[in-house]
Amino acid sequence: MSEPRVAIVGATGAVGQVALQVLEERNFPVGGLRLCASERSVGQRISFRGRDYEVELATPQLFAECDLALISVSAAVSRDLAPMAVAQGCVVIDDSSAFRMQPNVPLVVPEVNAADVEAHEGILSIPNCSTTPMVMALWPIHRSNPARRIVADTYQSVSGTGKAAVAELRAQSTQALEGQRVFAEQYPHQIAFNVIPQVEGFLDDGYTNEERKMREETRKIMHAPAIAISATCVRVPVMVSHSEALHVEFERPVSPQDARALMDGFPGLTIVDDPAASAYPMPIDAQGRDEVYVGRIREDSSRSGALAMWVVSDNLRKGAATNAVQIAEELLRRGALLRSVAHGA
Repeated sequence: MSEPRVAIVGATGAVGQVALQVLEERNFPVGGLRLCASERSVGQRISFRGRDYEVELATPQLFAECDLALISVSAAVSRDLAPMAVAQGCVVIDDSSAFRMQPNVPLVVPEVNAADVEAHEGILSIPNCSTTPMVMALWPIHRSNPARRIVADTYQSVSGTGKAAVAELRAQSTQALEGQRVFAEQYPHQIAFNVIPQVEGFLDDGYTNEERKMREETRKIMHAPAIAISATCVRVPVMVSHSEALHVEFERPVSPQDARALMDGFPGLTIVDDPAASAYPMPIDAQGRDEVYVGRIREDSSRSGALAMWVVSDNLRKGAATNAVQIAEELLRRGALLRSVAHGA
């Protein structure tokens, strides 16, 4: 299939809007396009490649008229819509956490585990937007010198929560600067001029669900179930792009110089690491870009032979929309789209 008919579900959301941009930028061969969102958005018109498309509700009939659906909605909604699409012969690339850890659902970062797309049964998942940059940064080293232990601290932008959180950060910033009362709805506390050490709800072990995702998803993507991983995920008052401080131990000692050599030239990875010139990755520079940026690569002073590094990426692009489109491209490249539709039927 050279030009699949594509549905974007969640087309009016932050990731859905970026997905349309990425499809256009990468010249993805769209044979037909359907845009879907919630009932309150039905009837809106969105432009793609010079043509306006009307937003519709996702229905079995609509999915039956599509070959591929990029779904970016809540996990609860995905659990309803994705099986519906597969039942109609439509392959799903899902952005939610609904299916990521199911054994028969590939969880894919194409630069890392592209071959996994061939094993799917109608649904493929995109990793969490904080997991993707971490595995991108570590894979070039891990594939020759496996990681044993990872300590990750994330600094996550409000766009990871959606458009409403972005609007709330803007509103709170104005309220705080003008001495007004600050109202918080999207997070349990004010996010403007603050950091919140909680991303999603807490579990019984004291970690949050976001932190659990980073642990379990990394193990699945890298096919390394024994990696010890501890994460602390923090929400920061940044509009777009997630940042991460990683401390990593490998099976064998690795120097910063060797790490840079292994990372250099790896697809989708850009090293920005010149401390003397104050050159290192920052969220403002990653915004609107598909690369994962790595800098401040140095020996971890608490453990000889281990590494510390700083990683930044645009959470709406490589953390979500771009990764989805790359998975779709991989399905086409491998001829896996039609084969998997038949498998999942």
